[in-house]
Amino acid sequence: MAANESPAVLRIGELSRRIGVSDHVLRAWERRYGLLQPVRSGGGFRLYSEADLRRVQRMQDQLAQGLSAAEAARVAIDAEQKAQTEAADRGKQPSEAGLDGLAGAARTLATALDELDEPAAQAVIDHLLSMLTVETVIRDVLMPYLGELGDRWARGAVSVVQEHFASNVIRGRLAGLARGWGHGHGPRALLACLPAEQHELALLAFGVVLNRNGWRISYLGADTPLDELTKATTAAPPDLIVLAATTPERFDGLTEQLSRLARIAPLAIAGAGANQKTADAIGARLLTEDPVTTAEQMPAAETGV
Repeated sequence: MAANESPAVLRIGELSRRIGVSDHVLRAWERRYGLLQPVRSGGGFRLYSEADLRRVQRMQDQLAQGLSAAEAARVAIDAEQKAQTEAADRGKQPSEAGLDGLAGAARTLATALDELDEPAAQAVIDHLLSMLTVETVIRDVLMPYLGELGDRWARGAVSVVQEHFASNVIRGRLAGLARGWGHGHGPRALLACLPAEQHELALLAFGVVLNRNGWRISYLGADTPLDELTKATTAAPPDLIVLAATTPERFDGLTEQLSRLARIAPLAIAGAGANQKTADAIGARLLTEDPVTTAEQMPAAETGV
């Protein structure tokens, strides 16, 4: 990547949506012709840049003119190299998107939240949402930030005020994205945290993305009494129940109640407190991926787990 080129910030799904080429084709072009030059994020994800996007656009143009795929790729790569050389000679940046990058945006967001500067934090999130999909912003900025916030809280590196402020700002944005998520005609998911569980932001993020994948959401949130949950489920069984917990202790003494719930409707458990042993004991499915990836993997027509 050229020194002044915009950083790689796009997951392959985002690149595919932007350019209108399937991710399978993009991977084939990367593998066969070296058209794409991804980098690895800290979490191991392949990230693509605006330069990758431009090369795909150039290849599409060449294909439309009748060139073979190999020839089109070679022309696209040569054109990109020429553009970078000319830009370097002029001292200009070839990038056309001007993205700051996810890492930089995350640092700016963290600083704003640490300083209790809501307008600045909202501006960062607004900027990201204007450039990227909701899924990318949640998965690659908000959720990693919340994980880091939790680590800093455990070390005593942030105050109660800072932690509450940051959590409430992000909860507000996610809640705004959740508006109207109970409407529609798709399958319905009921989402709740186990009794005494207060950490709901990952579950809220999961619901936002699940709704964008065609599901209707009934959200009960933190510290949900199981008796009330069972009554509501019996009266109107959803297509899926997802229960979240951050510690294994939240499941203690609940095996019988959760097993009964799993017999009423398909049940899944999620969060750092969920494990396969618990899932097997209650007849539930264990969700192991991050909230966004998990939600994206749920088919909109799914009626069971």
